[in-house]
Amino acid sequence: MAHNQEHLAKTPVIKFKQQDFYSLRDYCLDRGLLFEDDTFPAETYSIGLQLLEGKNLSNLSWMRPKDLLKGKSEPHFILEGASRFDIQQGEAGDCWFLAALGSLTQNPQYLQSILMDQSFSYQYAGIFHFRFWHCGQWVEVVIDDRLPVLNNEYLFVHPRHKQEFWPCLLEKAYAKFRGSYVSLHYGYLPDALVDLTGGVVTSISLHSSSSDLMTVVKTAAEAGSLMTCGTLAGPTDESTRMVNGLVSRHAYTVTGAEQIQYGRSWEYLIRLWNPWGKIEWKGPWSDGSLEWQETHDQRKSQLYENKDDGEFWMSCQDFRDNFFCLFICNQVPISLDHGNTLHERWSQMMFKNHLIPGNTEGPQRDIQYIFSVPDSMENNNVIVSFNIVSQNLKAKDRTFPLKFEVFKVDSQFQHFQERLPSTFFSKFRIAEKGIISETMCNLTERFSLSPGTYVVVISAGREAVEFLLRIFLKMPDSDRQVIQEMAPNKAFSTDMLSRGWKLMLLSFRAFSTSNS
Repeated sequence: MAHNQEHLAKTPVIKFKQQDFYSLRDYCLDRGLLFEDDTFPAETYSIGLQLLEGKNLSNLSWMRPKDLLKGKSEPHFILEGASRFDIQQGEAGDCWFLAALGSLTQNPQYLQSILMDQSFSYQYAGIFHFRFWHCGQWVEVVIDDRLPVLNNEYLFVHPRHKQEFWPCLLEKAYAKFRGSYVSLHYGYLPDALVDLTGGVVTSISLHSSSSDLMTVVKTAAEAGSLMTCGTLAGPTDESTRMVNGLVSRHAYTVTGAEQIQYGRSWEYLIRLWNPWGKIEWKGPWSDGSLEWQETHDQRKSQLYENKDDGEFWMSCQDFRDNFFCLFICNQVPISLDHGNTLHERWSQMMFKNHLIPGNTEGPQRDIQYIFSVPDSMENNNVIVSFNIVSQNLKAKDRTFPLKFEVFKVDSQFQHFQERLPSTFFSKFRIAEKGIISETMCNLTERFSLSPGTYVVVISAGREAVEFLLRIFLKMPDSDRQVIQEMAPNKAFSTDMLSRGWKLMLLSFRAFSTSNS
């Protein structure tokens, strides 16, 4: 029997480990208890031995915020608004997550959908909940507020204000979501960006791309995109502070871009934030540098603050020289190569499925999806994005576990109602494609396709894989008044399309092999 392809529409939020926040909270309130999460207990295996190596575990304890403050003050979930400066990285190497989170704080709408309305006063029962996006669905993760403390110091993220705890609790929820704190120890920036937004990540190589960085960053910022970047590797595999103040093999948040008058010319600057806090760039345009003293630009007072907060400016050229890649995440794709393209609109189709590889006695099983590209389309007009259920992945995995190809369908096969024969593909394989972003969990590629009908053919490797496929089609100019919105507090929302686009997308078909 063939696998069922499910066209994803609005679906309820999934409860991680079947835990319902409101039922658990009410149970504790009725009995005067503080919640203790037995699915992520206050034990060393919830942390991971790798992060505890060489530490005196007799000094490890799990403490609630009220106990940490020892009655000297009251804890707050958020104090004076949530910002990136509330975050200071701890023992886990999760800068890839914290840099993405730092960018998310610049978009209050999306941040609030993850943090939700919580406090330590109203109906407090030692229980909190957060949401993450996973393979096409928003997943609600419940935790208790016991935090790991070693020698009376926070083991992991610690807040700037001693009374504020949203960063610590959110990090704990993400550790539970991923399996443990050690699961956050090194990861991929695109994965964190997708988990926090459900968006699409575009990666721009800073060494090979000719993109105008100022235009790229400003365009992305106006679109409400999240932006992060990573430094080059240093002499060791560990993140190390270098002479210039940057940290090797480390993730940063891109928080702005400006041009400023310097002498008789203009200097193009990028602003970044370090999740470590306080550790900043020491080169040109850094805090206290000669460049800031010499510029007479009237906006200096608006742009420049000499604070020990981990945020700093640097020139675009220094940015290219010291960072290897810029990652930009948006709800739908945006083009960044030809100036301001914020008015582009994309239609989107989402399908969730699972694929079982073949064996020695039978052929490789694959799945086919057919879609159409209308007339009057531009370059890079199709985006194909895959998300993999992370539980499918093994620790040894280093490459994306699915393979796919796109083929153009000859006119005689356009209305074929069964799987297209494999012998047909070799004649029409589409080779012109570009990888936008790839990790073990997420793969996004772009295509420039001429009008016609196409088929996506997906095959698995050695392991069974559950995946989400999203195909974005750039809408013609005549239809660009129609916009798709994917609200972060909803599992999905479908396009409100013109009649012609509805008819085209309703013809979208999916096929899989039988005997599976």
